[in-house]
Amino acid sequence: MHIRKNDDDGFTLIELLVVIAILGLLIGLVAPAALRQLSGAKETIARQSIQRLGQVLDLYRLDVGSYPSTDEGLNALSTKPADANNWNGPYLKGAQEPRDPWNHPFIYRNPSERQGFDYDLCSRGSHGNAANAGEEICNH
Repeated sequence: MHIRKNDDDGFTLIELLVVIAILGLLIGLVAPAALRQLSGAKETIARQSIQRLGQVLDLYRLDVGSYPSTDEGLNALSTKPADANNWNGPYLKGAQEPRDPWNHPFIYRNPSERQGFDYDLCSRGSHGNAANAGEEICNH
């Protein structure tokens, strides 16, 4: 005599829906925190990039005697300006203008528009437009 064993090794629809609902709740709770971390990381990278570019600008000034003008911009670190007699570059690898973590060009102004600074080197943050100038991340 055979005893029939009822082996249901699968999941019921209710069990699957419960698991999907739990996963949805977890993603809903974790995703915003992860996105905040990513945004904070890009700001940190922007600050570090500005600091490193500032050190490169200091090397340029030691060689040439002054920082590049606003018109020469950061391109003066890769391509010799016409009036830079003691230029000892290129100071940056590659011929492209440096970009912030949001792929926007850095803003460079010499002389500075801020009191107590020789030049301004800024990123406009994630928006990258003049309307959000209050969100600029600048050299210290």
